[in-house]
Amino acid sequence: MSFQPIVPGTGLVAWSLLNRTLETQLKAYSDSPVQQRDTEYFLDRIGTVTTAEQLVDDRRLLRVALGAYGLQDDLDNRFFIKEILSQGTASPDALANKLADERYARFSKAFGFGDVFGPNTKSAAFAREVVDLFNRSSFEVSVGDQDETMRLALNATRELERMATADGTNDTKWFLIMGTPPLRQVFETALNLPSGFGKLDLDRQLETFKDKALQRLGSDDINSFADAEQRNELVQHFLLQSQLNNESQLSGGSIALQLLQTVS
Repeated sequence: MSFQPIVPGTGLVAWSLLNRTLETQLKAYSDSPVQQRDTEYFLDRIGTVTTAEQLVDDRRLLRVALGAYGLQDDLDNRFFIKEILSQGTASPDALANKLADERYARFSKAFGFGDVFGPNTKSAAFAREVVDLFNRSSFEVSVGDQDETMRLALNATRELERMATADGTNDTKWFLIMGTPPLRQVFETALNLPSGFGKLDLDRQLETFKDKALQRLGSDDINSFADAEQRNELVQHFLLQSQLNNESQLSGGSIALQLLQTVS
C-alpha cells in the first residue's frame, strides 16, 4: 500500500502546513512498500546496465530513471529516450542539447552513456542519488494528484535552489526556465503574464520575464533564489495568482450558467 500525502486545504494555508510536515511525509512516502519495491529493484539491478538500450528495455528501471528527472511521461517513448541517453551531452549536436527542456540534458549527462568515460551506473552513490530524486519527484506527483498547484510549488522550490547555485549566466538560466514547462508555468502565473505570451519572440519573452520579476520580486537575478525567502516569495505570488485565476474562472462560469438558466 502506498502512502498518500496529506494536503490540508488549498492556497497559502495548505502550502504552510505542507512545508511544516514535508520531511516527515516524504520519509513516510519513501518507506511505503510500493515505493520501496521500485527503489530496491533499481538499486539491485542498475549496476548491471552498461548501455542505453539495456536501460530502456527494462521498464521498471526506466520508470525510476525517468521519474527521478521529472520525465515519467516519456516512459513509452523508448526510441526517443534511447537516443537521448546514447548520444550523451558532450557534442553540441547531441539531441538532448537541442531540446529547450533542460531536464533531458541533465538526465542524459547524469547517466553518462554517451560520455567518453562511460556510464555512471556502477556507482552506488549515483544509484542512491537517482533513488532519492525519484522518491522526491514521485512524492510531488502524488501531491499533484490532490492539488496540482502544490506539486508545481514543490518542484519550483527544489529546482530553483539547484539552478541558483549552478554555473551559467543569468540570461542562460532564464532561458532554461522558459524551456522547462513546470517552472515556466509557475513564473508565468506568479508574474501574471497573459495567455499567448509564449508566442512572442524569445528575446522579448526574456525581457518581459526579467522586467516583471524585478517589479514583483525585487530582483531578476535567478541566483537570488538560493535564498529560501526569495523562493517562498515566488511561490506565494504563484499560489495567490492561481487562486485569483480560479475564482475568476468560477465566477465567469457561474455568470454564464445563470444566463443560460435565464434563457431557458
